[in-house]
Amino acid sequence: MVFNMTKVAVISTKDHFYGVNKSLELLEINPVKDKNVIFKPNFNTADPPPASSSMETIRQIIIKLKEMGAKSITVAERSGPANTAETFKKKGLYSLAEELDFGIVDLTAVPKEDYILKNPEGSHWKDGFLFAKIYDDAECIVETCCLKTHMYGGHFTLSLKNAVALVRRDYMTELHASKYQREMIAEINAVYKPDLIIMDGIISFVNGGPMEGTRKEANVFIAGTDKIAIDAVGVALLRILGTTPEVSKGSIFEQTQIKRAVELGLGIKMPNEIEFITDSKEAEELVIKIKEKLMEKNKA
Repeated sequence: MVFNMTKVAVISTKDHFYGVNKSLELLEINPVKDKNVIFKPNFNTADPPPASSSMETIRQIIIKLKEMGAKSITVAERSGPANTAETFKKKGLYSLAEELDFGIVDLTAVPKEDYILKNPEGSHWKDGFLFAKIYDDAECIVETCCLKTHMYGGHFTLSLKNAVALVRRDYMTELHASKYQREMIAEINAVYKPDLIIMDGIISFVNGGPMEGTRKEANVFIAGTDKIAIDAVGVALLRILGTTPEVSKGSIFEQTQIKRAVELGLGIKMPNEIEFITDSKEAEELVIKIKEKLMEKNKA
Protein backbone atom coordinates (compact mmCIF):
# COMPACT_ATOMS: atom_id res chain seq x y z
CA MET A 1 0.00 0.00 0.00
CA VAL A 2 1.32 3.46 -0.96
CA PHE A 3 0.90 6.08 1.76
CA ASN A 4 0.46 9.80 1.11
CA MET A 5 2.62 10.95 4.01
CA THR A 6 2.45 14.52 5.29
CA LYS A 7 4.41 16.27 8.03
CA VAL A 8 2.58 17.89 10.93
CA ALA A 9 4.51 20.00 13.42
CA VAL A 10 3.35 19.93 17.04
CA ILE A 11 4.80 22.65 19.26
CA SER A 12 4.11 22.82 22.98
CA THR A 13 4.09 26.50 23.93
CA LYS A 14 2.22 29.43 25.45
CA ASP A 15 4.16 31.89 23.30
CA HIS A 16 2.84 33.04 19.91
CA PHE A 17 6.25 34.25 18.72
CA TYR A 18 7.91 30.93 19.50
CA GLY A 19 4.96 28.94 18.11
CA VAL A 20 5.12 30.60 14.70
CA ASN A 21 8.92 30.49 14.44
CA LYS A 22 9.22 26.87 15.55
CA SER A 23 6.38 25.79 13.22
CA LEU A 24 8.31 27.05 10.22
CA GLU A 25 11.64 25.72 11.53
CA LEU A 26 10.28 22.20 12.03
CA LEU A 27 8.49 22.01 8.68
CA GLU A 28 11.66 23.03 6.81
CA ILE A 29 9.72 24.46 3.87
CA ASN A 30 9.64 27.85 2.20
CA PRO A 31 6.68 28.07 -0.19
CA VAL A 32 6.61 31.89 -0.15
CA LYS A 33 10.03 32.93 -1.53
CA ASP A 34 9.62 35.36 -4.46
CA LYS A 35 5.85 34.81 -4.39
CA ASN A 36 2.89 37.16 -3.98
CA VAL A 37 1.30 35.69 -0.87
CA ILE A 38 -2.41 35.82 -0.03
CA PHE A 39 -2.85 35.40 3.72
CA LYS A 40 -6.08 34.10 5.29
CA PRO A 41 -6.57 34.64 9.04
CA ASN A 42 -9.72 33.86 11.03
CA PHE A 43 -11.50 37.17 11.56
CA ASN A 44 -15.05 35.87 11.87
CA THR A 45 -15.55 38.63 14.46
CA ALA A 46 -13.25 40.87 16.51
CA ASP A 47 -13.83 38.84 19.68
CA PRO A 48 -10.70 37.73 21.58
CA PRO A 49 -8.90 34.49 20.64
CA PRO A 50 -9.87 31.81 19.91
CA ALA A 51 -13.00 33.51 18.54
CA SER A 52 -10.63 35.24 16.11
CA SER A 53 -6.95 34.98 15.29
CA SER A 54 -4.46 36.40 17.78
CA MET A 55 -2.83 39.55 16.46
CA GLU A 56 0.44 38.37 18.02
CA THR A 57 0.27 35.32 15.77
CA ILE A 58 -0.73 37.41 12.74
CA ARG A 59 2.14 39.84 13.33
CA GLN A 60 4.75 37.11 13.67
CA ILE A 61 3.54 35.15 10.64
CA ILE A 62 3.77 38.29 8.49
CA ILE A 63 7.23 39.09 9.84
CA LYS A 64 8.40 35.55 9.06
CA LEU A 65 6.87 35.55 5.57
CA LYS A 66 8.81 38.71 4.83
CA GLU A 67 12.02 37.19 6.23
CA MET A 68 11.40 34.12 4.03
CA GLY A 69 11.40 36.30 0.93
CA ALA A 70 7.71 36.83 0.10
CA LYS A 71 7.45 39.33 -2.76
CA SER A 72 4.24 40.79 -1.32
CA ILE A 73 1.65 39.89 1.32
CA THR A 74 -2.09 40.61 1.14
CA VAL A 75 -4.55 39.75 3.90
CA ALA A 76 -7.87 38.90 2.21
CA GLU A 77 -10.78 38.08 4.52
CA ARG A 78 -14.51 38.36 5.14
CA SER A 79 -16.09 38.56 8.58
CA GLY A 80 -19.56 37.37 9.46
CA PRO A 81 -21.91 38.17 11.06
CA ALA A 82 -19.74 41.14 12.07
CA ASN A 83 -18.95 43.96 9.64
CA THR A 84 -15.60 43.17 8.03
CA ALA A 85 -14.15 46.69 7.98
CA GLU A 86 -15.12 47.21 11.63
CA THR A 87 -13.58 43.86 12.56
CA PHE A 88 -10.33 44.81 10.82
CA LYS A 89 -10.30 48.13 12.68
CA LYS A 90 -11.04 46.61 16.09
CA LYS A 91 -8.40 43.94 15.60
CA GLY A 92 -5.81 46.57 14.69
CA LEU A 93 -5.21 45.17 11.21
CA TYR A 94 -5.06 48.54 9.44
CA SER A 95 -2.44 49.93 11.82
CA LEU A 96 -0.42 46.71 11.58
CA ALA A 97 -0.54 46.96 7.76
CA GLU A 98 0.92 50.45 7.94
CA GLU A 99 3.66 49.27 10.27
CA LEU A 100 4.64 46.09 8.38
CA ASP A 101 3.70 47.17 4.84
CA PHE A 102 1.19 44.62 3.59
CA GLY A 103 -2.07 44.87 1.68
CA ILE A 104 -5.63 44.32 2.89
CA VAL A 105 -8.65 43.18 0.88
CA ASP A 106 -12.12 43.26 2.43
CA LEU A 107 -13.90 40.49 0.54
CA THR A 108 -17.29 42.04 1.31
CA ALA A 109 -16.25 45.24 -0.49
CA VAL A 110 -15.15 43.69 -3.79
CA PRO A 111 -17.70 43.47 -6.65
CA LYS A 112 -19.44 40.28 -7.73
CA GLU A 113 -17.18 40.23 -10.78
CA ASP A 114 -14.26 39.53 -8.45
CA TYR A 115 -15.76 36.15 -7.60
CA ILE A 116 -15.80 33.05 -9.81
CA LEU A 117 -18.47 30.34 -9.92
CA LYS A 118 -17.27 26.97 -8.66
CA ASN A 119 -19.32 23.78 -8.74
CA PRO A 120 -17.26 20.72 -7.75
CA GLU A 121 -18.54 17.40 -9.10
CA GLY A 122 -20.94 15.77 -6.66
CA SER A 123 -21.27 19.00 -4.67
CA HIS A 124 -24.06 19.47 -2.14
CA TRP A 125 -24.26 23.16 -3.13
CA LYS A 126 -27.46 23.67 -5.17
CA ASP A 127 -25.85 25.53 -8.07
CA GLY A 128 -22.26 25.83 -6.91
CA PHE A 129 -20.88 28.89 -5.13
CA LEU A 130 -19.05 32.13 -5.89
CA PHE A 131 -15.42 31.91 -4.79
CA ALA A 132 -13.06 34.87 -4.31
CA LYS A 133 -10.86 35.33 -7.40
CA ILE A 134 -7.97 36.65 -5.32
CA TYR A 135 -7.63 33.13 -3.90
CA ASP A 136 -8.39 31.43 -7.20
CA ASP A 137 -5.56 33.40 -8.86
CA ALA A 138 -3.12 33.25 -5.92
CA GLU A 139 0.36 31.91 -6.53
CA CYS A 140 0.83 31.23 -2.81
CA ILE A 141 -1.71 30.93 0.04
CA VAL A 142 -0.93 30.92 3.76
CA GLU A 143 -3.63 30.34 6.37
CA THR A 144 -3.86 30.54 10.12
CA CYS A 145 -6.80 29.05 11.98
CA CYS A 146 -7.99 28.62 15.55
CA LEU A 147 -8.77 25.57 17.67
CA LYS A 148 -12.46 25.63 18.53
CA THR A 149 -15.88 24.07 18.36
CA HIS A 150 -18.82 25.44 16.39
CA MET A 151 -22.30 25.46 17.91
CA TYR A 152 -24.28 26.19 14.72
CA GLY A 153 -23.80 23.03 12.69
CA GLY A 154 -20.16 22.96 11.69
CA HIS A 155 -19.36 21.07 14.95
CA PHE A 156 -15.77 22.32 14.78
CA THR A 157 -14.05 25.24 13.05
CA LEU A 158 -10.44 24.51 12.23
CA SER A 159 -8.68 24.77 8.85
CA LEU A 160 -11.40 23.34 6.59
CA LYS A 161 -14.04 25.71 7.93
CA ASN A 162 -11.64 28.64 7.64
CA ALA A 163 -12.41 28.49 3.90
CA VAL A 164 -16.05 29.54 4.31
CA ALA A 165 -15.14 33.25 4.22
CA LEU A 166 -13.81 32.79 0.68
CA VAL A 167 -17.36 32.21 -0.54
CA ARG A 168 -19.48 35.28 -1.30
CA ARG A 169 -21.69 36.21 1.63
CA ASP A 170 -24.93 35.75 -0.41
CA TYR A 171 -24.39 31.98 -0.19
CA MET A 172 -24.33 31.78 3.60
CA THR A 173 -28.12 31.37 3.87
CA GLU A 174 -27.95 28.24 1.75
CA LEU A 175 -24.99 26.88 3.73
CA HIS A 176 -26.48 27.47 7.16
CA ALA A 177 -29.90 26.09 6.20
CA SER A 178 -28.60 22.87 4.68
CA LYS A 179 -28.52 19.52 6.44
CA TYR A 180 -25.33 18.96 4.40
CA GLN A 181 -23.54 21.95 5.94
CA ARG A 182 -20.44 20.00 6.97
CA GLU A 183 -20.12 18.35 3.55
CA MET A 184 -20.48 21.75 1.89
CA ILE A 185 -17.70 23.16 4.08
CA ALA A 186 -15.35 20.44 2.85
CA GLU A 187 -16.40 21.06 -0.75
CA ILE A 188 -15.25 24.70 -0.64
CA ASN A 189 -11.77 23.34 -0.01
CA ALA A 190 -11.87 21.31 -3.22
CA VAL A 191 -11.37 24.46 -5.32
CA TYR A 192 -8.05 25.67 -3.84
CA LYS A 193 -5.06 24.46 -1.83
CA PRO A 194 -3.06 26.44 0.73
CA ASP A 195 0.72 26.16 0.79
CA LEU A 196 1.03 26.52 4.56
CA ILE A 197 -1.39 26.21 7.48
CA ILE A 198 -0.60 27.30 11.04
CA MET A 199 -3.09 26.56 13.81
CA ASP A 200 -2.81 28.71 16.94
CA GLY A 201 -4.14 26.46 19.72
CA ILE A 202 -2.80 28.30 22.74
CA ILE A 203 -6.41 28.93 23.82
CA SER A 204 -9.30 26.80 22.57
CA PHE A 205 -13.09 26.66 22.76
CA VAL A 206 -14.12 23.15 23.79
CA ASN A 207 -17.81 23.96 23.42
CA GLY A 208 -19.82 26.85 22.04
CA GLY A 209 -18.02 28.84 19.39
CA PRO A 210 -17.34 30.40 17.04
CA MET A 211 -17.71 33.73 18.92
CA GLU A 212 -18.07 32.64 22.53
CA GLY A 213 -17.46 29.38 24.33
CA THR A 214 -15.75 27.56 27.16
CA ARG A 215 -12.06 28.41 27.03
CA LYS A 216 -9.34 25.91 27.82
CA GLU A 217 -5.59 26.29 27.53
CA ALA A 218 -4.26 23.84 24.97
CA ASN A 219 -0.88 25.62 24.71
CA VAL A 220 -0.06 24.20 21.31
CA PHE A 221 0.73 25.22 17.74
CA ILE A 222 0.00 22.82 14.88
CA ALA A 223 1.42 23.40 11.40
CA GLY A 224 1.51 21.63 8.06
CA THR A 225 0.30 21.70 4.48
CA ASP A 226 -2.56 19.17 4.56
CA LYS A 227 -5.95 20.38 5.77
CA ILE A 228 -7.26 16.91 6.54
CA ALA A 229 -4.25 16.18 8.73
CA ILE A 230 -4.50 19.55 10.50
CA ASP A 231 -8.22 19.10 11.23
CA ALA A 232 -7.83 15.49 12.33
CA VAL A 233 -5.16 16.56 14.82
CA GLY A 234 -7.35 19.50 15.87
CA VAL A 235 -10.30 17.20 16.61
CA ALA A 236 -7.98 14.89 18.57
CA LEU A 237 -6.85 17.87 20.65
CA LEU A 238 -10.44 18.90 21.35
CA ARG A 239 -11.18 15.35 22.51
CA ILE A 240 -8.13 15.36 24.77
CA LEU A 241 -9.35 18.62 26.33
CA GLY A 242 -12.93 17.31 26.70
CA THR A 243 -15.40 18.59 24.16
CA THR A 244 -18.94 18.31 22.80
CA PRO A 245 -20.79 15.03 22.07
CA GLU A 246 -20.82 15.90 18.36
CA VAL A 247 -17.04 16.31 18.19
CA SER A 248 -16.47 13.28 20.45
CA LYS A 249 -18.64 10.83 18.53
CA GLY A 250 -17.24 8.17 16.20
CA SER A 251 -13.77 7.79 14.80
CA ILE A 252 -12.14 11.09 13.85
CA PHE A 253 -11.98 10.26 10.15
CA GLU A 254 -15.75 9.65 10.24
CA GLN A 255 -16.37 13.26 11.31
CA THR A 256 -18.36 14.64 8.38
CA GLN A 257 -16.07 17.54 7.40
CA ILE A 258 -13.06 15.22 7.42
CA LYS A 259 -14.84 12.27 5.80
CA ARG A 260 -16.06 14.41 2.89
CA ALA A 261 -12.61 15.98 2.46
CA VAL A 262 -11.12 12.48 2.22
CA GLU A 263 -13.75 11.51 -0.38
CA LEU A 264 -12.75 14.57 -2.41
CA GLY A 265 -9.07 13.61 -2.26
CA LEU A 266 -8.02 16.79 -0.48
CA GLY A 267 -5.18 15.18 1.50
CA ILE A 268 -4.38 12.13 3.56
CA LYS A 269 -6.86 9.28 3.88
CA MET A 270 -5.90 7.78 7.24
CA PRO A 271 -4.16 8.68 10.51
CA ASN A 272 -0.97 6.69 9.86
CA GLU A 273 -0.16 8.99 6.94
CA ILE A 274 0.83 11.73 9.40
CA GLU A 275 4.52 12.12 10.25
CA PHE A 276 4.67 14.11 13.48
CA ILE A 277 7.60 16.41 14.19
CA THR A 278 7.94 17.99 17.62
CA ASP A 279 9.92 20.59 19.52
CA SER A 280 10.09 19.12 23.02
CA LYS A 281 9.41 16.26 25.42
CA GLU A 282 6.05 17.88 26.24
CA ALA A 283 5.10 17.88 22.56
CA GLU A 284 6.20 14.24 22.18
CA GLU A 285 3.95 13.28 25.10
CA LEU A 286 1.08 15.21 23.53
CA VAL A 287 1.61 13.42 20.20
CA ILE A 288 1.21 10.06 21.98
CA LYS A 289 -2.22 11.23 23.19
CA ILE A 290 -3.13 12.61 19.75
CA LYS A 291 -2.26 9.29 18.10
CA GLU A 292 -4.42 7.42 20.60
CA LYS A 293 -7.39 9.64 19.72
CA LEU A 294 -6.72 9.33 15.98
CA MET A 295 -6.74 5.52 16.17
CA GLU A 296 -9.91 5.22 18.27
CA LYS A 297 -12.67 3.31 16.48
CA ASN A 298 -16.40 3.95 16.80
CA LYS A 299 -16.13 6.06 19.95
CA ALA A 300 -19.60 6.42 21.50
